Amino acid sequence: MRPSKRKRSGRHGNANVQTHGSVSGVTAVRASRLYRRGMAHTYTSNLLHCVFSTYGRANLIRDPERLWQYLTGVARGKGMATLAVGGTENHVHALVVLPPTVAVAKAVQELKGNSSKWMNEIGRGFRWQRGYGAFSVSESGKDAVVAYVRGQAEHHRKWTFEQEYVSLLKKYKIEYDPRYVFD
Repeated sequence: MRPSKRKRSGRHGNANVQTHGSVSGVTAVRASRLYRRGMAHTYTSNLLHCVFSTYGRANLIRDPERLWQYLTGVARGKGMATLAVGGTENHVHALVVLPPTVAVAKAVQELKGNSSKWMNEIGRGFRWQRGYGAFSVSESGKDAVVAYVRGQAEHHRKWTFEQEYVSLLKKYKIEYDPRYVFD
């Protein structure tokens, strides 16, 4: 629809205004005034599948289920919901729901940083790899990712973490240089 200019007067004075028809039953002019005052609600669907490994993929996670519970608590404390957390002795998968105010890098930093500190409090020499994988998940794909995360033990009877991680990069069409994928 082509915008039209029209002269408007009223309690807000005279102004040249562009209208674009109706926006959910509200004209664009009125919608822009609502925006300036602040929208009442923000609606997002930010499902994120995070994957990160121990440094050198060493089997440093002695009690994976306890770590998953801890990560769930960290996420909750930072305003994120967890739909599934899983992994093995050398890596973690977490499907989280990000609030609109939390950036991907900040979310992963909180998960990795807090859990690394905790792991070193209950043991010694724990360290995550520097990088991570973060993959957006659609609402229609959520159940499949939840099942995938929960089925990690079975999955890793056939695949190494390295094979799994590279397959995720390929599935999501993320370009990578094999020299820099792992620490």
